[in-house]
Amino acid sequence: MESFERVAKLLDSKFEIPGTKIRFGLDPILSLIPFLGDLITMIISSMLIYTMHNHGASRKVVVKMLVNVGLDTLIGAVPLAGTVFDVFYRSNDRNIRLLKEHYYEGKHQGSGNDLLLTIIFIALLIIALVIYGIWKLFEWIF
Repeated sequence: MESFERVAKLLDSKFEIPGTKIRFGLDPILSLIPFLGDLITMIISSMLIYTMHNHGASRKVVVKMLVNVGLDTLIGAVPLAGTVFDVFYRSNDRNIRLLKEHYYEGKHQGSGNDLLLTIIFIALLIIALVIYGIWKLFEWIF
């Protein structure tokens, strides 16, 4: 657990902006490199999740951790705004908190199927809305 915490801290909260209580890590710094920076942090975060899963984390906690990393990767990929998001969202710190709650407090037990189905439904709804919007845009243009 300690090694996971060190990696999470390095990615999300190792440094502090002087004169503030705002902490950040390598994740927002790497996100300044278009595409590649977010890809690197996503791979590292995914490796952490994979290792946690192999050490007995429930499927539900793994799904929640994947959602955190997915949001961090998607929103973090937006130039500049994504970097600001990375500073404040800190998906790896959130994942460590989830893992501690799972192991020490017995939270987040179960299969996570309900959460997974909700995520899939929302993703399909967003895809349908985007397709509909593109269709209407083409109708309007042509």
